[in-house]
Amino acid sequence: MLFHFLTHTVLGTDLYHVIQWFLAYSILGWVVESIYMSICNRKLTNRGFARSPICPIYGVGALSVYFLLRPFAENLPLLYVMGCIIPTLLEFITAKIMLRVFGEVWWDYSEKPLNYQGILCLESTIAWGFYTLGLFLFLQDAVERFVDSYSFAVGSVMSTLIVTLYMADFLQSVYKVKKEELPDSLGELFEEIRAMIGK
Repeated sequence: MLFHFLTHTVLGTDLYHVIQWFLAYSILGWVVESIYMSICNRKLTNRGFARSPICPIYGVGALSVYFLLRPFAENLPLLYVMGCIIPTLLEFITAKIMLRVFGEVWWDYSEKPLNYQGILCLESTIAWGFYTLGLFLFLQDAVERFVDSYSFAVGSVMSTLIVTLYMADFLQSVYKVKKEELPDSLGELFEEIRAMIGK
């Protein structure tokens, strides 16, 4: 049943590949940002919200840009401009959601010139455009080749396991941040889940 579900098409691509690409970009984003921030902080830094080596915002961002801008893939100037706008908009929406849910944003551009409320800045917007060009010129092809290097069965089992473990990790991390605001009964449930998966 799972294998059949993964063959359904979304935006012209089967769901299996959408999930595989999402995980690849989420993990790659975590690796790149954690390395960058570890260098900046001069100590090992995990840039994910949970302990898992995954930053879903990179998966969402990369695939949103890919599917929305695919019709403009041959027009590089337009692709660059749209690549500046769409990720910046996504960054803004993500920041507003994080402020609402967690009361904070996990990045701060306050010291950057031409920033907006510390959540957007011109430097990042310009960079998003170049990242978009890189996505279309070589990164998406590399991710597709990597995903196609292992079998459908292996990918299906692997992605199910990764998503399940990440969701448990994510819920535990949310509980740590929001446990004071949870009703006692819900808090007890989270404690039981936490005990099952470890610290």
